Amino acid sequence: MDPRKAVAATLLGASLFGGCAVKSPPTVAEIRTQSGTLDRLPLDQPWKAGATASGPIADNWLASFGDAELTALVAEAMANNPDLRVTAARVEQAEQYLEVARSALRPKLDLFGTGGVKTSGGDALKAISLGVSWEPDLWGRLRYGRNAAHANLASMQADYEFGRQSLAATLAKSWFAASETWLQMQAAQEMVTAGQEVVRLEEKRTEVGSGDDLSMTLARVTAGGLQDTLEQARFAHGQTLRAIELLVGRYPSAELAARRDLPALPGAVPAGLPLQMLERRPDMIAAERRVAAAFNRVGEAKAARLPRIVLKANVAALASEILQLKDDFENPTGGVGGTLLAPIYQGGALQAQVRIRTFEQKEAVAQYARLALRALGDVENALAAAQSLAGREAVLRQVLAEQQRALDLSRIRYRVGSDDLRSVQQQELNLNSARVALLRVQSEQLAQRANLHLALGGSFEAPPPAATPVAAGQP
Repeated sequence: MDPRKAVAATLLGASLFGGCAVKSPPTVAEIRTQSGTLDRLPLDQPWKAGATASGPIADNWLASFGDAELTALVAEAMANNPDLRVTAARVEQAEQYLEVARSALRPKLDLFGTGGVKTSGGDALKAISLGVSWEPDLWGRLRYGRNAAHANLASMQADYEFGRQSLAATLAKSWFAASETWLQMQAAQEMVTAGQEVVRLEEKRTEVGSGDDLSMTLARVTAGGLQDTLEQARFAHGQTLRAIELLVGRYPSAELAARRDLPALPGAVPAGLPLQMLERRPDMIAAERRVAAAFNRVGEAKAARLPRIVLKANVAALASEILQLKDDFENPTGGVGGTLLAPIYQGGALQAQVRIRTFEQKEAVAQYARLALRALGDVENALAAAQSLAGREAVLRQVLAEQQRALDLSRIRYRVGSDDLRSVQQQELNLNSARVALLRVQSEQLAQRANLHLALGGSFEAPPPAATPVAAGQP
């Protein structure tokens, strides 16, 4: 048998029968156990902070507000927000890193040629060679690297999706805040007008001798404070509009027209169970994929300590007028061979690399637990806030009704002459203050609803007809 063929057969046999299967990364349940924290939590029990609607977590929460302009702004932000574009570019980079990792498993083909003319006459050596090389992945080093790149891509894709959801929630809250500040401006303007009327009345009382300088001065102080409140409301409204314009990629000119009222708070939200939230939220999926990537990097580092074999084959043709080739030289010629690289001693670098990758996996598990606790807190805090705000809204509605009744009584007393106009004006100020307090709570309810949807991991969009979830296994 030709010795070259024997060497090739030996190397090929080693690649076919000496390879070993790569291990799968830990499952989500195993990660929770490894965390040392999450396995002790009641993740399969209902949320503690407040009752929720029954049923699984739903998508398309943006439509529940019934605001077409908000929906259009979110779509504009998805297309133009620069922060989201940064994340999208990172996903594209991760896709190419995966392609590089995959290419390491494939054979490589190279073409080499050389030639020239000697100054003293005659052609120099002319050669053309076609070579192929391939490294059999005996111990899984290349497959671990590919799997790590795949997991990293999946984590980037999940981060991108969470960025989209966060952007939608932030824009919704800013939109509600813009309506709130506009309504606050209107209320503040009414209070300024009422305050100025009190000043005018006090000035007249002083002129006719029924008032005094102290009452007039206090009325002016109150009017000045109300004017300052109006200026603050105007500034806050402008800042909110500029924030929205920046989110959607526009110039921050504060020229956007805010909605002139607050949308109604949608009905109760199905919240599912804590465990379902952890398995659904894109940032938690990203954290789980980072654990998988770190696991595969450990396997890659361990396999790097073992021998590597590279199989090679080439075909070449030579020609020259100044060199004498042997009579038995076959042209074109070819051959096969292999290269063996077995690391014996690297000063401890390879072992240290394994330890580094192991600690990185440990860090990734700890990061998963940290994010999980924060996610659980996000939901519980949003539920608690919603319950508290609902109670406050009921109280403030009652206060507003009582303030309105007090104003009506004050006007009756003024008409029958048992009270002066100052009492009426003061009661109008109190009524406006109650309206602003109720407005603040209603706006905060809408903001906390957006926070709850984001915390639960529900998408602001309707799912596509045939949605394919991010794969949790190996490619």
